[in-house]
Amino acid sequence: MKELVRPRRLAPGARVAVVAPSGPVPEERLQAGLDILRGWDLEPLATPHVLDRHGEFDYLAGSDTDRAADLQAAWCDPAVDAVLCARGGYGAQRMADLLDWDAMRAAGPKVFLGFSDITALHEAFATRMGLVTLHGPMAAGVDFIKSARAQEHLRATLFDPESVRTITSTGRALVPGRARGVLLGGCLSLLAADLGAPHARTSASGGLLCIEDVGEETYRLDRYLTQLLRAGWLDGVAGILLGSWERCDPYDRVRALVLDRLGGLGVPIAEEFGFGHGEGALTIPFGVRAELDAGAGTATLTLDAPALA
Repeated sequence: MKELVRPRRLAPGARVAVVAPSGPVPEERLQAGLDILRGWDLEPLATPHVLDRHGEFDYLAGSDTDRAADLQAAWCDPAVDAVLCARGGYGAQRMADLLDWDAMRAAGPKVFLGFSDITALHEAFATRMGLVTLHGPMAAGVDFIKSARAQEHLRATLFDPESVRTITSTGRALVPGRARGVLLGGCLSLLAADLGAPHARTSASGGLLCIEDVGEETYRLDRYLTQLLRAGWLDGVAGILLGSWERCDPYDRVRALVLDRLGGLGVPIAEEFGFGHGEGALTIPFGVRAELDAGAGTATLTLDAPALA
């Protein structure tokens, strides 16, 4: 697995477009997020359909074509330095293949940020554009608006990425060891759902896989992990980092499942790295090479290079 191209970091005055590729966005939360971005001396731009709601399926932020059009127009606008997702939910898979990836590739690299359902787009940006993306809190997310920790870590990643090259887990090594690889991953259920899709990644071989999820019963997490195992997608993975398991079953049960399903891979596995749906979520750059040191106590992730150039 190769390192991907790192977009340029942001500077004061940078213009950032906020898009809604998935679920509908509450206006008051969007405005609160835009205010935070303005406080960072950024110039946020709400795209035309960011507050849309689908006429029939209320879990979608407008039509697939409009959601795709907003993302593509923002990406291809030379005046836009970054594209930030407003929230997750569901819907990114429905519009991913409506994007003109050739046109977006020609527009050049820029920052892309999101998590949860946006996992489908992280994978698409990696396979179709070879681009580093940021798995982190979204502009209209409660976990961003109300968390100083999430805001501070994202801001450092965007403006001063050298300062956040090391992340230490608050948990322990489930399977001790050291591993090096390129960071990838996201929401476990979305990674499983991406199997077999056009241009989907065929393997996590050589990667440091970051996984988390929200609101899933243990048997469902079992199904996703088992599907990835049966498909051979986890063959050759270098190491595994666990994030949050918000509103899943008690964590001891999730931990036992991870060891049952993934312990036999013989690679380091470390927990509680602070990314995902949990409070104060940290920002992880996908596509950057890093080292996982999962010792007898806590584990540490060290990036070979800053998240952004």
